[in-house]
Parts: sequence; C-alpha cells; structure tokens
Amino acid sequence: MENYYLKREDCILLLIDIQERLVPSMRCQERLIKNNNLLLATARTLDIPVFLTEQYVRGLGETVKELDFNGLVVNKLEKLTFSAVVPELLEWLQKVKRSHIIVTGVETHVCVYQTTRDLLRLGYQCHLVQDAVDSRFELNYLNAIELMRSQGAVITNTETVMFDLLQVAGTPEFKVLSPLLR
Repeated sequence: MENYYLKREDCILLLIDIQERLVPSMRCQERLIKNNNLLLATARTLDIPVFLTEQYVRGLGETVKELDFNGLVVNKLEKLTFSAVVPELLEWLQKVKRSHIIVTGVETHVCVYQTTRDLLRLGYQCHLVQDAVDSRFELNYLNAIELMRSQGAVITNTETVMFDLLQVAGTPEFKVLSPLLR
C-alpha cells in the first residue's frame, strides 16, 4: 500500500522523449502538453527534481518548445536506447536518493514502457501518469498501460499526482497550483 503514496521529498519527475517530430503524430497532443506542463508547474512549486530524455535528437528533434521549464533545473539526457535506464540516469537517481518516479512522455508502448519496466525491475516505484503519456495508436497505448500495471506500476493521472503531492488545501503551494486546474 505504501507504494501508492507520493511524497514530494521522495519523488522525481521523469519526462521521456516529448520531442518535435514525435508529438505531432500523437493522438492527444494538446492533453499531453497541458498535463506535462501541469506536472512541471508542480515540480517547480514543490521543488521536485526533473529529469528529461531525448531520443535520437538528430532525427526526432529537441523537446517541444511548448513545455515550460522556466525556473527549473532540468537534468537532460540524449539517448539512443529506447529505455532511459542508462548509467547517467542511474547515477543521478543515486545522487538524489529518491525512489518514486513520476513517469510521463512518449511513446507509451516503446520508450515509456521499457523505461518503466527497467525501473520497476531495479526496485523503483513508478507512478505512470496515464493522461501525460501517449502513443500514435490507441491499442498500443492501452496495451502498454496494462503491461506496466501488471508489472507493478501505479497507474495514475495528473490531478491525482498534484493533489497527492500537495496533501493539504490552503497552503501557499496550493494557492499557486489550484488556479492552473481551471
């Protein structure tokens, strides 16, 4: 049951491959960008570390400009492997000493799936934000969600993550984030 709880001091936000040549082919581009921006605002407000990956930048372009990283220190990794679980990420995770990974990005059934599977195998708790990931095809998206759920990932959504991290209404952090949900 403890795996279902998010505490700001024990989690990181991992954005996987939300890139210029991938996003236009996603089914729910607007939702993808909106919810990732809400999660970035949450990370900014609650001082949650952010790690960003980019797959084969030369072919797929950089992270989309619509994402708002202002005020955030973002650890960035360019990769060729589909899984983001590479030495650079593992070293960073050991340095920040956080065991709960909030996972977003594209494509759900490729890089998001392989990264989540590898993190789970290593003992990290993954909170897959279902409305902040996407694939080109609905069946691939749905299959990947079920695969990750069956392997132990917590399947969640943007608002659940935000409110779980906030825990209490009326705080200065709540007053910053709650208007963004309207």
